[in-house]
Amino acid sequence: MAAAAKIETYNFLPYKYGTELLLDIGRIETLKNYVLDTTAHQLSFYEIIFIEKGTGTFTLDENEIKINPQTIIFTSPGQVRRWKIEEQVKGYTLFFEKDFLHLFFSDELFLYRFQYFNQYSRPTNMLVAEAPFGKCLDLLYEIEREFGRLQNDSNHFIRSLLYQLLVILNRYYAGLYNVQGDTYVHPDFYRFRSLLEKKVVDGLSAEGYAKMLNVSYGFLNKICRQFSGLSAQQMIHYKLISEVKKRLHQNKSAKEISYEFGFSDPSNFNRFFKRFTGITPQQYRKKW
Repeated sequence: MAAAAKIETYNFLPYKYGTELLLDIGRIETLKNYVLDTTAHQLSFYEIIFIEKGTGTFTLDENEIKINPQTIIFTSPGQVRRWKIEEQVKGYTLFFEKDFLHLFFSDELFLYRFQYFNQYSRPTNMLVAEAPFGKCLDLLYEIEREFGRLQNDSNHFIRSLLYQLLVILNRYYAGLYNVQGDTYVHPDFYRFRSLLEKKVVDGLSAEGYAKMLNVSYGFLNKICRQFSGLSAQQMIHYKLISEVKKRLHQNKSAKEISYEFGFSDPSNFNRFFKRFTGITPQQYRKKW
């Protein structure tokens, strides 16, 4: 059987407007080179999609999201995605590099304050009512208008609008999924999430992460359950499965992946993957 095609990665174009600008906005239906077919692909940046019209599905990793008006979809870097459109999709896409906010707020953990990004155990989409969706559109219109008249201080103005939008979306998300809505969460929880992004391939246990954070294992579990609903070890497993799926999309063999993530042999890796997904790595790859 022929190997599955390697997933293409799309990178951000920071100099599209002449000077470096780490955020962009566009109409989904008119944005040139925007992938709207069944091609599986991934982005190296963050994206928020606002659906005004259209039907179909949007698959993010293995999660199939039904497209409806007033649907909002959040994509984090590296997630594999694919559209299947039944009726033409219209709306906005807003995408940005993490440094667009990190450099301004001098906080490398800034985006971890929002529940919908870097998420691997909860939904990465939400369907909101007409009024709150309209409030989001108002901010998007302001961002779009600023792009039409870029000035020396536009970076700051757009950043302030984006920050408002992210906070509003976090409140909507928290209310819909009954999670922590305040962007202030214990900093060690953010630090743990950040370490997971960087260290998951090292095969650390929850106790190992607690040691790196200089906190007790019990305390780490407490804040993880408080702010995510999961234990620290469960968060590690979810993140590990997420990263393994990315490697499968890169056409790496089970043997390569098992040794990269510290499994003793491919059979143990296969059992671990099936325990959390219900299918084997080979079956998962065939789905795409």
